[in-house]
Amino acid sequence: MRLSNMRVRGGFTLAEVLITLGIIGVVAAMTMPTLMNSTQGAQYKAAYKKALSALSQAVTLNMALDEWNFADATGTSPYTIKEMLTNRMNVVRTETGTFVGPDGKTAYSVTAAAKGGATPAPIAPGTNNTTLFFNDGIMFTFDTEDAKACSNDETRGVKPCYGFIDVNGIKAPNREVKCDDGTGADDSNCTIKSPTDIYPVVFYDQTVLPSSVAARAVLYSK
Repeated sequence: MRLSNMRVRGGFTLAEVLITLGIIGVVAAMTMPTLMNSTQGAQYKAAYKKALSALSQAVTLNMALDEWNFADATGTSPYTIKEMLTNRMNVVRTETGTFVGPDGKTAYSVTAAAKGGATPAPIAPGTNNTTLFFNDGIMFTFDTEDAKACSNDETRGVKPCYGFIDVNGIKAPNREVKCDDGTGADDSNCTIKSPTDIYPVVFYDQTVLPSSVAARAVLYSK
């Protein structure tokens, strides 16, 4: 038989295959958590932007149809924020008073601007809170007693109102978004690699905006 007609067949040994698979497994184990956190963070960010937009559109629509907005809320039916958002959005459930999570503990405590001042103070579910659950899983909580005449117009008396959005309802992690350095004192220096699910907001007139440095950083980041 001629040498030119012989075929040389090559292949991988079992040891080589196992070593390769081991290396792939190690690399996957190292990168998968980071990839999952990044994906989940992107989902939280998208849901947060969607929630802000939906709330803003709801009050704008209410102004167009019924001619009143956050500044006109009196806390008495039909001029309540609860009724406004229920009429203009797909609200599937409403909780009032103390909201307790599935673990039997109070699930939310969010730092935001204090009422009428600049010092941060906690916004936690209490006896005066209203929590609205929307059909897309997003949750919006605000102080029922405080959510009246919410305005940034000096002629009407400046009194913005505060609350928070949880983009996936009662599901974990139930953590307020924070700057990576933990301070959040300066908008220009706040970076957030992995956004979480709770975002403090301020609302007044026909506007809904983030009320913390970290929440603003997530909204305006690319």
